[in-house]
Amino acid sequence: MNIVDRTVAALAAGGAAAVSDGLWYAGGAAAIWLVFYTLFRRRLASRKIVQRPPTRKQITRELIHSLRSILVFATVTGIVVFAALGGHTRLYRHVDDHGWEWFFASILIAVMMHDTYFYWTHRLMHHRRLYRIFHRTHHLSTNPTPWAAYAFSVPEAFVQAGIGPLVVCTIPMHGVAFTAFMGWQIAFNVLGHGGYEIFPRWFLGTWAGRLLNTPTHHALHHEKFIGSYGLYFNIWDRLMGTNHRDYEARFTLAAGSPATPVDPAPELVPATNG
Repeated sequence: MNIVDRTVAALAAGGAAAVSDGLWYAGGAAAIWLVFYTLFRRRLASRKIVQRPPTRKQITRELIHSLRSILVFATVTGIVVFAALGGHTRLYRHVDDHGWEWFFASILIAVMMHDTYFYWTHRLMHHRRLYRIFHRTHHLSTNPTPWAAYAFSVPEAFVQAGIGPLVVCTIPMHGVAFTAFMGWQIAFNVLGHGGYEIFPRWFLGTWAGRLLNTPTHHALHHEKFIGSYGLYFNIWDRLMGTNHRDYEARFTLAAGSPATPVDPAPELVPATNG
């Protein structure tokens, strides 16, 4: 395929990715919003991690920044497709090339790679010299809603999108397996920013609770700005001692019986990363 055809195909793929990502993201966020913020708002009020309701201004800001990030993601998708058509990635078309075992294993490996990538890039973006350039926009939401999952600055959106090229250039991956991995990250991201604790009170005492992060884990990071840097798993935060000291107490409060509302953080952002 010549460079013109590759360019046209890459542009088409980028456009399709923008529409697809936008629909999946909007659908997931809208579902969380409908269930937790509308239909069952009163019944689930005790599970709101920060009791203060989000403002219309906050939601509008999160939507605008998320739409912008989706365009960045689509741009990166176009670049990846252009590279793939030139034989510069390890994407493959036929499952039989590596078998079904690798098909499913590659999804798990991609998830683990993303978790590691996210933890360390996230901590790096909290460095005082990088915070304002990369990460401040995302932390404008100290009380995040599902619409905040993709609310990044343009530089951070490129960092977040970087996991895609990293995965497809380092491990063999079928296109459908990569799509499944992206579906997982969208779902987990939206739930993690949902603002409500979805797990039962006993969850942290189980092996799954020690492995997986909860919405409280990430909400606490948005609120306090330091600690609890992980994405899917609690492995790196445990190894590096960066779980926020209030994590278990705040989880118990959000996942337990109705309690006095907690509203510890205003919708403000400090001059540095805190």
